[in-house]
Amino acid sequence: MTFNIAHGRGLSLYQGFVSQHRLRKNLKTLGAFARDAGVDILALQEVDMSSHWTKHCNQLTAIQMETGHPFGVMGVNTQRGGPFPLAYGNGLLSRFPIAHWQNFPFGKATLGEKGFLYTELKIGTDACVPVVTLHLDFRSAARRMDQLEQLIAHIHALPAAPGRLPALFCGDFNCGPRSEADAVRQFDDALRQIGDYRIYPVSSPTFPSIWPRRKLDFIFLPAAFRVNFSEVPRVRMSDHCPVLVEFELPG
Repeated sequence: MTFNIAHGRGLSLYQGFVSQHRLRKNLKTLGAFARDAGVDILALQEVDMSSHWTKHCNQLTAIQMETGHPFGVMGVNTQRGGPFPLAYGNGLLSRFPIAHWQNFPFGKATLGEKGFLYTELKIGTDACVPVVTLHLDFRSAARRMDQLEQLIAHIHALPAAPGRLPALFCGDFNCGPRSEADAVRQFDDALRQIGDYRIYPVSSPTFPSIWPRRKLDFIFLPAAFRVNFSEVPRVRMSDHCPVLVEFELPG
């Protein structure tokens, strides 16, 4: 599952207006939803680690306590000190051991910086599954393209490793698949140099959750993975809806 949790604010317009009690209740509800859905790999965007506007709650840990995932890692992309500190980015929770991880902010902005979190999950005795959790810029198509170039360069530079399967990519792309000049279509074309991929959701919009009209959130899954089902749960725990895909590894 990939889910932009909007700093745990639920449907509020700004997380700074939400009480600490309400924030923690929102995170507990979100974690219970993922747990009850049987999610093995939970990729999250807009997760706070210690920010003034979310009362310095480590949100990944709060969700993890509810889901029971034994493994987790946080990638901070926006970091700011001073009287109004910020620390937030992407996070990943997993039922499988995290064998390796790296975080890559796209820039150095102290507000609104995006990035991608690269993880390798050890599944069974032999298989290693790379999972990339990303969040792209919401303002500029050109900036989104630059950010994806950084990601693609990293994937191409990975050394060969025994047992490593093709990577899956998930997150908030902040654009849809219609424009040929924007990130989703261009990323799909770039991935064809690596292998065959399928994009989920196929048709269901993910934003805004109260009345979904646009597809902004995606999972790019290798075509060799067998998909049992996919859906966009109509939940209102954020301004985004999550994307859920159940799949099996080759063999």
